[in-house]
Amino acid sequence: MRIGCHVSIRHGFLSAAQYALDLGCGAFQYFPKNPRSLSIKSFDPVDAARCKEFCITHQLPSIAHTPYPINLATDQLQLKKTIVLSLQNDLAIAEACGSIGIVVHYGKYAGIDPLQGYRNIILMLNEVLREWDGRAVILIENQAAGMGTTLQELVQIRALVDRPDYIGFCLDTCHAFTGGLWNGANWEQVEQVGMELNYWSHLKVIHLNDSRYPYGSNKDFHANIGRGHIGDEHFRNFLQSPIIKNVPIVLETPSVSNYSVSEEIDHVRRLGE
Repeated sequence: MRIGCHVSIRHGFLSAAQYALDLGCGAFQYFPKNPRSLSIKSFDPVDAARCKEFCITHQLPSIAHTPYPINLATDQLQLKKTIVLSLQNDLAIAEACGSIGIVVHYGKYAGIDPLQGYRNIILMLNEVLREWDGRAVILIENQAAGMGTTLQELVQIRALVDRPDYIGFCLDTCHAFTGGLWNGANWEQVEQVGMELNYWSHLKVIHLNDSRYPYGSNKDFHANIGRGHIGDEHFRNFLQSPIIKNVPIVLETPSVSNYSVSEEIDHVRRLGE
């Protein structure tokens, strides 16, 4: 299984990939720029190309994660324009680094009619992808509350955009648990729903996180694997599913003293055996 974690690009894209490999990662995730900002980043194409070559050589998949202020559902015109440019910048960086794509959340809709929020998402995705011709794709992540908590929503949005081939999915286990999708014991049922919807064919990455809060709480607070409300036994059942065996897995779990990322990756690998 290709299991890894989120790493910093403080010292460049190639350095991030090298660090991930040194940790024992079989995949890694990174923020292509400041995670708190939507500003456009000028990046070193040589460094990005070296990162891409390194990842190909070591068969190390990478995924970019868009900044936190991204809100696909927003009504604010100026913010929409800023987000579109930011996402196009993220796609360009991911493409240069040879990454699978960019993970993005729906965000929140503040208006009265929730359907308008979904229209906004579709229109913004269309605008971002209008002239995109790279290999990197947009990876929509399920949320813990509000919009985007069900597989049906995610699949329907993909079906309604103009260029669905450039849309894939990222499954976050903490969000699935607290958002009411997966209670830990019903993985076979989730599998079946996903097969009926053709969700799994477009799943490109998994965010593997335990939860600090119980099922259905709609709270997004991650815990280390086996140390939260989901627990090792439910993760063992999940990780041994043939459906997700070949999907890169990224840990977004808390840093804990006396428990390294490498140790947690080894723990996850044992659960999946």
